[in-house]
Amino acid sequence: MRVIVSAGGTGGHIYPALAIIHKIKEKEPNSEFLYIGTTDRMEHKIIPDTGIPYFGIKLSGLDRKRPWRNIEVWKEYRKSVSLVKKKIEEFRPDIVLGIGGYVTTPVISSAKKLGYKTFIHEQNSIPGVSNRFLSRYADKIGVSLPESTKYFPKDKVFFSGNPRSEEILSARPVDKKSLGLSENKPLVLIVMGSLGSTTMNQKLKETLSLFKDKSYEVIFVTGQGYYDTYKTIKVSNNVKIVPYLNNMLSVLHKTDLIVSRAGASTIAEITALGIPSILIPSPYVTHNHQLKNAEALEKKEACVILEEKDYDKQKLVDLIDGIFKDKKHYQQLRENARSLAVTDSATKIYQVLRKLIDDGE
Repeated sequence: MRVIVSAGGTGGHIYPALAIIHKIKEKEPNSEFLYIGTTDRMEHKIIPDTGIPYFGIKLSGLDRKRPWRNIEVWKEYRKSVSLVKKKIEEFRPDIVLGIGGYVTTPVISSAKKLGYKTFIHEQNSIPGVSNRFLSRYADKIGVSLPESTKYFPKDKVFFSGNPRSEEILSARPVDKKSLGLSENKPLVLIVMGSLGSTTMNQKLKETLSLFKDKSYEVIFVTGQGYYDTYKTIKVSNNVKIVPYLNNMLSVLHKTDLIVSRAGASTIAEITALGIPSILIPSPYVTHNHQLKNAEALEKKEACVILEEKDYDKQKLVDLIDGIFKDKKHYQQLRENARSLAVTDSATKIYQVLRKLIDDGE
């Protein structure tokens, strides 16, 4: 299979794209890939390190606060379309995948106009602008959450789940000792998205000291851009501060409670493993979709929601302590989260891609 994959901006798009790539490689080891992303966001560092051929384009998202700047955005877009078309024709893929982010817009629309098969995937409960637009150019559309199907054409959309959920199950659990942690104490993982969060990092600075003398250990992932501001902060021995976890999936296998944003990939990971969670949805995302993501779990009593506007350092610690002390509630969160998992998502997507290609031949 020859595949062009495009996804960018955040780990919530990039890691599901990688999960699909890994599944295709598993099923068809001789497959060839080209990844199209931006020149300045997360994917331009992550993807080349995996050995996947990478083509970067300069492209910015629409500026809703300063619409006059969108003249330059439009110029970038027009130029990117020309570059992408040329690259697609050179590679001659069997299919082109868009797994989220504005970088997918010129890739999927150009591929369809050139006559290639196309697939897009929506991770969140409410689709972003790019996928709403691209639904007309996609042959098939996978969604992570059942409630998202209503936003897309019925003859194209299917409930696939998030491919990250299948990949995490095959990850090998980390040796906690390698992280300087005890095998005998519960682990709380605090992570505010793949890039971190300015507002929550500031609030969490004031919270870390309250974990002193707790019976559990804490890993706080700051995000690469924020780690330097934590270097001088003194914390107790049961708290570890790190900029990033390259082995996040392995660490999640040993995580007893997670405090995190409510991005779609995070939801997929915690449901796949049945990790009890306190979700603090980002209020800064389009359509407040992270709150909707979290509410889908809360309705099933599979998480606890703490909105950022209600955040208080003592409240967070009390929530963590309360969940660990109430064994029945803890087990309920674990079981209910696991009941929402789709553990064969990447396989489902692969099967749809294979059928699209075969039907077109």
